[in-house]
Amino acid sequence: MSPHAPAPYGGGYPDASGGHDPYAEQGAYVGQSTYADGQGGYADPGAYGASGQYADPGRYPGRQESYAPEPAAPEPVDPQPPADQQADEEPEDPKGGRLATAAVFLAPTVLAFALILHRIGDRQLWRDEHATWWAATLSFHDLSLLIRSIDVVFTPYYVLMHLWIDVAGDSPTAMRVPGAVAMAASAGLLALLGRRLFTTQVGLLAGLAFAVVPVTTRYGQEIRPYAFAVAAVLLSTLLLARALDKPSFKVWVAYTLSVPLIGWSHLASMAVLGAHLIMVLIARRSGDKIVGWAFAAACTLGMCFVIPTAISGSGQSGQIAWNNPVLKDLIDFPKNLFGAWAVAVPVMALGALGLFFAGRRALPLAVWIVLPPVATYVTAAQLHLFLPRYLLFTAPAWVLLAAVAVVRIAGPVAGAKAGTGAAARRGFGWVLVAAAVAGIAFQSLPGIRETRHNALGEPDFRGAAQLIEAGQKKGDGIVFSGVMSERRAMDYELRNDAGRPRDTLMYRTPQELGSFGALECPDSVRCLAKADRLWLVSTTLDGQPFSGMPKTTATAIQKSFKVVRTKKLQYLQLVLLERTRAATDDPSADEDDAAKRKVHT
Repeated sequence: MSPHAPAPYGGGYPDASGGHDPYAEQGAYVGQSTYADGQGGYADPGAYGASGQYADPGRYPGRQESYAPEPAAPEPVDPQPPADQQADEEPEDPKGGRLATAAVFLAPTVLAFALILHRIGDRQLWRDEHATWWAATLSFHDLSLLIRSIDVVFTPYYVLMHLWIDVAGDSPTAMRVPGAVAMAASAGLLALLGRRLFTTQVGLLAGLAFAVVPVTTRYGQEIRPYAFAVAAVLLSTLLLARALDKPSFKVWVAYTLSVPLIGWSHLASMAVLGAHLIMVLIARRSGDKIVGWAFAAACTLGMCFVIPTAISGSGQSGQIAWNNPVLKDLIDFPKNLFGAWAVAVPVMALGALGLFFAGRRALPLAVWIVLPPVATYVTAAQLHLFLPRYLLFTAPAWVLLAAVAVVRIAGPVAGAKAGTGAAARRGFGWVLVAAAVAGIAFQSLPGIRETRHNALGEPDFRGAAQLIEAGQKKGDGIVFSGVMSERRAMDYELRNDAGRPRDTLMYRTPQELGSFGALECPDSVRCLAKADRLWLVSTTLDGQPFSGMPKTTATAIQKSFKVVRTKKLQYLQLVLLERTRAATDDPSADEDDAAKRKVHT
């Protein structure tokens, strides 16, 4: 029955308090409580005289006055809809109270957290994670300079990580804990959302399945805001579902506050508001006239906190201008979204089937999974937002629909009969839940193992740092060649080394530039004059260690230094160079060095 339908009438006279017969204890009369033809007339009309008085007042001592009959009560309304009408599709009323809710949330959360925490510090940081570390360890003044030119949309995340690093440190494990908590909580939130929209079995299956897919572990161990985006989207959607089911001022306020969390975690995640709008429109069609205004107010107030950041970020889109997807990127999107074809194919196939069993929840969920990738792909040339990790928040909707399809085998999952049926059938549903989770986990194992390894194509900066620390001498310098943010990566890997080689070619620091990158010395000969040995960290793909630096710099190094040792690591070459005797005896170098000292003393 619709939550907005009037309560069934309980009988009695319309104007009597409490809905009961006010004359129940004042004697009996012929035909009392008996209706004729359902029209409200008493069965024995002859008991009354033509004037409206009782025919035999002696039968009622002390009641000689005339009696004006009360309006007849209507027939009691049957609370069940007729058989030929479709029942309103309402979610199963979650039962069991707070204890059951906590159990549904904690089971997937604990499983996801255990998988994410396992060897969480083994994998090296990659370029984007190095960027997070760099921004989060800046002073707030330097961070304000940075976001004026780049990554203003990530400001809330960088501030959060800055505070976390101050407390927990900047080891890989420590910096990955916040994302691990957010992603693990996402599995629990998905379980609660599935329970509210469908049944407890659907919710638990969705939450447990999401806990074991490879991307949950992969991005739960990522020092980037994508896990927070998933958690924010699920929390906001759950709050909206709660507000539509049992509206209250507190819930709408909570939903309003969740809207900016979506935008602050990642602007692409705001596309989920399209699905929220569909949920609201469906509620309006069901007769809720207030929900539209409440949703409009919530979005308006929430977006007030996001729009300024979005406007500022629109002027910094050049930082992702490299992202120009082609048709192959669209074809590979399912694999990249779920981490492996072996997981993407069954989940998406079941998810598509689940749309047919989701009832009126099908349209919002379809918008959730289709609108963001389509919109970002179509606008990729302008916004450059079509990346699987940017659209990670669509994965839970696919998993939820897949859970709907699996549990539907055991009985209805939407409508008035959702979650009902014989005990044997409900037990069969739990068997299906366990089997489905086991099957997805089996398919996910190779992908989960892969998440423990370094990101594909990322150089072994940790190995290079270990070799430098083992062989460095006082006065060594370090130079870089390539386009893989080598300087920032080695800054992280050598952050705790007090005797680390000096960055010989750095002319202006990233802090001075308000950027992630430094400005190198325009006069490389002069800047190299003091170094007797150089460690060259090269990530060039052609195997030529000097090809990734400016030609004048490469010429100056090759003229004054000779290669002593070369060590090849994964996607990286570490070259040790020593100054040649001819370069040491070059008087021009001494003159340049003396002139430099004189200027700067």
